[in-house]
Amino acid sequence: MVLNSIKFFKLNNGAMMTLETLDSIHSDISSDLTSTGGSEATHPLKSARADAVSDQLPYAGRVKPVVAWQLIQNKEAVLVDVRTAEERKFVGYVPESLHVPWATGTSLNRNPRFVKELENKVGGKDAVVLLLCRSGNRSSAAAEAAQLAGFQHVFNIAEGFEGDLNEQAHRGSLGGWRFYDLPWIQD
Repeated sequence: MVLNSIKFFKLNNGAMMTLETLDSIHSDISSDLTSTGGSEATHPLKSARADAVSDQLPYAGRVKPVVAWQLIQNKEAVLVDVRTAEERKFVGYVPESLHVPWATGTSLNRNPRFVKELENKVGGKDAVVLLLCRSGNRSSAAAEAAQLAGFQHVFNIAEGFEGDLNEQAHRGSLGGWRFYDLPWIQD
């Protein structure tokens, strides 16, 4: 359709756009393609950051376990398990994950050296870090502490390793790393 010598294009959803608007969108997509290695979809960490702003999270954002695994495989992030050594041993852990406990012992006393240990293990505060705990709660608190200490790219893995409690108060059937059949091992 042409109106006052401006061409309009009808999109599949029925919306009308000018050629100038389409060119602008194409430019934005091209920019995203450059920054994400060629994928047409928005990079998952960019989406996580946008969601974090709208959800008013005190850290960079959260990602689902499947997305976390993709980021790890692409070597775009490092996975840090913040659960206790006992949880890792008896419940299981992700191979090649780093371990920096947020809390220790059966009473879950907060690790006062957490931020320093995290910085040393990941190689500095500029690293892209994905934090994992049982359900996503402790890793959320750990992400907030890391952000306050100057880490800018710390993300929480939503649902954690075991997921949320179901109606019978059991974990493992409502999300989590193991629910999605992602790689894990047990001692």
